[in-house]
Amino acid sequence: MQVISSRQTFFMKKVFPALWFGVLAFFCATAAKAGAWMEPVFFIGPVIMAMVGVVVMRLLVWNLADEVSDGGSFLVVRRGGDEERLPLSNVMNVGMSQFTNPKRLSLRLRKPGRFGDEIVFIPKSGFQLNPFARNKVAEGLIARVDRARNGGSTSP
Repeated sequence: MQVISSRQTFFMKKVFPALWFGVLAFFCATAAKAGAWMEPVFFIGPVIMAMVGVVVMRLLVWNLADEVSDGGSFLVVRRGGDEERLPLSNVMNVGMSQFTNPKRLSLRLRKPGRFGDEIVFIPKSGFQLNPFARNKVAEGLIARVDRARNGGSTSP
């Protein structure tokens, strides 16, 4: 099986949130130690940044699958310690975000599985200067899902 999800996923799900909230905590601790706790208005910025961070990460980061592998007629999706085998014939729609960084590939399912009715992951992609270029993983999945729905061959 070939892994079709990006290695960037670990950084986006674990390292980036730790850095985001760690920097905010360090800033607040340093400010409090310097005596800024007397001025509560000084902490409004970090609190707003923390709330925005939670909302953005909840919507765009924490719902990502850890790893997606291609098995030909099925995909193996792993999130945490759970793993699910997903037949391509169960995929209703393949969508690719264009205006998020990194780009996210979403698979809308006919029948919800262990991870719900939508699987979202960061697909592998090479360096491209064109921000509107099509992703090879997404294009391949679209064609194979269409063939799987029509009863044809689904080999990569």
